[in-house]
Amino acid sequence: MMDGNPIDGRLVVADDVSEALAAGRAVVALESTIISHGMPYPDNVSTAMACEAAVREVGAVPATIAVVDGALRVGLVGDEVERLGLAEEVAKVSLRDLGWVLSGGGLGATTVAATMHAADLAGIRVFATGGIGGVHRGDDHDVSADLTALGTIPVAVVCSGPKAVMDVARTVEALETLGVPVIGQGVDVLPEFWTRGTDLPVGTRSDDAARTAAILEAHWGCGLTTGAVVANPIPAGHELDRDMIATAIESGLAAAATRGIRGREVTPFLLTHVAAATDGRSLEANKALVRDNAAVAGRIAVALAARRVSPDSGFGSAG
Repeated sequence: MMDGNPIDGRLVVADDVSEALAAGRAVVALESTIISHGMPYPDNVSTAMACEAAVREVGAVPATIAVVDGALRVGLVGDEVERLGLAEEVAKVSLRDLGWVLSGGGLGATTVAATMHAADLAGIRVFATGGIGGVHRGDDHDVSADLTALGTIPVAVVCSGPKAVMDVARTVEALETLGVPVIGQGVDVLPEFWTRGTDLPVGTRSDDAARTAAILEAHWGCGLTTGAVVANPIPAGHELDRDMIATAIESGLAAAATRGIRGREVTPFLLTHVAAATDGRSLEANKALVRDNAAVAGRIAVALAARRVSPDSGFGSAG
């Protein structure tokens, strides 16, 4: 039997996560596509564990989310992270895939969208990842379900902006259309994953976790039900050269077109291509930014938890 508290049969919340939520303590959701589809072994497993450690270090409880043996697990236990990192057949699970992957009883790595859904079901309001999906480059109208989730699920996503392989400007426009606030964590312009951004403004700036928590509380407290993007730039010293990244992405897109790679396979292909084209520097940058995002998310979750118990807090039903 799996460790955890089952909810409605399919959702299983790990004991430490369930206990923290029941006590009103801070919890941060973490996704699992970075383990199975975002990095090679052993970097995938070590990075996932480092993200969990970063959340714990700031006083929150990590809840890595994945499909394991027919259950949507909120908080992995034992060797489950290692199992996801080593397995050759792990489904990439977005919203549309949850039903068939759960019914198949195997392993599935949740995307931003599916992780937001599971976090919401469990009552977790803060989620850390590397970068969100968005509007893909080109004119084929390929749009990530991450945007659908952000427009409909009340979870804050701490990230380093959209993945740079996206059409970042059009992604920002889509977020505005969906009513999703973009909060710059200590920055006035949108981070662009491997770089700290150029001239795309964020909706508002927050210079500390307490301010971000207050914004999120007010957003949900006034009846809004969308998610929020908390855009946290890659740590100084880890940013990559913009021209080098642009060249690597363009060559990757050309290679993907030549090989007939489309849809959901494009992003993992491009991430692997960029890593090779930059001699592994993009992978190291990715590890640095996702660890930092986890720590920032932990601080925001702690600040939100503190506001929930404050007598003058107006935190609404989404909390």
